[in-house]
Amino acid sequence: MTGSGPLFLGIDGGGSVCRARISDPDGRVLGEATGGPANIATDLSGAAASIVDAAAEALRSAGLSPDSLGRLRAGLGLAGGNVPTSAAALLAAPLPFSSVAVASDAEIACLGAHGGEDGAILIVGTGSQGVAMLGGETRTVGGWGFQVSDTGSGAVLGRAAARRALLAHEGVEASSPFTEALMARCGGAPATLLAFAIKAAPRDWATLAPMVFEHAEAGDPVAGTLLGEAVHDVVRLIDRLAGFGASRIALMGGLARPYRPHLPARLDLSLVEPRGDALDGALALAARLPG
Repeated sequence: MTGSGPLFLGIDGGGSVCRARISDPDGRVLGEATGGPANIATDLSGAAASIVDAAAEALRSAGLSPDSLGRLRAGLGLAGGNVPTSAAALLAAPLPFSSVAVASDAEIACLGAHGGEDGAILIVGTGSQGVAMLGGETRTVGGWGFQVSDTGSGAVLGRAAARRALLAHEGVEASSPFTEALMARCGGAPATLLAFAIKAAPRDWATLAPMVFEHAEAGDPVAGTLLGEAVHDVVRLIDRLAGFGASRIALMGGLARPYRPHLPARLDLSLVEPRGDALDGALALAARLPG
């Protein structure tokens, strides 16, 4: 690919990883790459660096030099993009792209999931957020960070699991193979678990979530209780999206597939497979930018 015309960059930036995709004006995908975490609400400068690095790598995968960053019209769907001050700060940052639009990672996922048509999505990954785009109006639920929100997310589930494992370790609650395995993973002692917790980012807590699914599906009672509580939280978010008027809801994110078999059958009629991914939505956002 040569030339000097515009190219389109889509970024899907979450709390754990940043994905980049570049397309030409005809919609042909030229290159893709991944980078580090890109949550602009928790680490603006780190997120900006991850975005630029991923974009440069995507250019290389397309056979282009990183000098072409200035040709890119960038649609950035980012964790923290729903926080107005964070989005404004990123737009004011010296990014190397020709033009930039910022949305939340959930908003671009919704654009991609329904091909720009009305619908809703619930992302459950490191964090969680629901978005409904209906009749030109966007409504959201969740997505405010695992400290106060993001129920059902990997970060919330992982931290709850660590708390339950510590209580079991100290004899306050019943222990199980799951609680013992989680304590062992975190060093086997309260002090080492505390050391982990002090430094843990949301993505670090989220690495513990797969253990909950694994042990719950093997019949562990403590893991089963934790998973049941998390499923209840996910169902409440889906019901809220339905309450906005959404009849088609796509479950997305790293925990979407693990959660799916645990959801009640009554949701089968409203849950749909996404037509596209978040990067498709980010590229659609980029394509709307003026020349």
